[in-house]
Amino acid sequence: MNIRKLILEGEGVTQDFKKRIASCEKIAKTMVSFANNKGGRLLVGISDDGTISGLKSEEEEKYMITRAAHFFCKPALEPVFEEIYIDDKVVLVVEIKKSEIKPHYALGEDKKWWVYIRINDKSVLASKIVVDVLKKENNEHGIFLEYSSKEKALLEYLDKNERITSKEYSLMLNLSRRTTYRILINLVLSGVIRLHTTEKEEYYTAS
Repeated sequence: MNIRKLILEGEGVTQDFKKRIASCEKIAKTMVSFANNKGGRLLVGISDDGTISGLKSEEEEKYMITRAAHFFCKPALEPVFEEIYIDDKVVLVVEIKKSEIKPHYALGEDKKWWVYIRINDKSVLASKIVVDVLKKENNEHGIFLEYSSKEKALLEYLDKNERITSKEYSLMLNLSRRTTYRILINLVLSGVIRLHTTEKEEYYTAS
């Protein structure tokens, strides 16, 4: 594994740098966001600016990460560790696989369980609609796609416009929040529309 190459790639959707692990809550949040997305890796012993600081005790870091993965993540995660020696320093590479049993929750400092997803280089709290999409992705019964005037109106709107938010769709057809979410989730899961999540808002486009 070429650590320098990985460092040059920088932090992003599937990679995060940590100088050291100071908090089980914070690292659980990052690991959960990887598992709920495409998977990812932590490079521990690397500063935010990409400097190789190395670790004094990789065993201590492994202990913190394993404890966070088992007791601060629900369902528990199984990180895979690899120690890399570079310039007489130790860097710990921690792989978190994409999960087949989403969503994973992280225990916050408020003692509540929260779902996180990865957006660019940040672990962001997932909205209710994202949590529902993650839950239903695992549903083996498939999606029952109803195609009524409500779905038709949405697709016609997206044919003429680039994007729509759930609030705009709800107001357009005077739908309840619950009905809006149900329609959007089913259309996302069946691949008819795409859900885009940014740090500030969520919106939908035609697939």
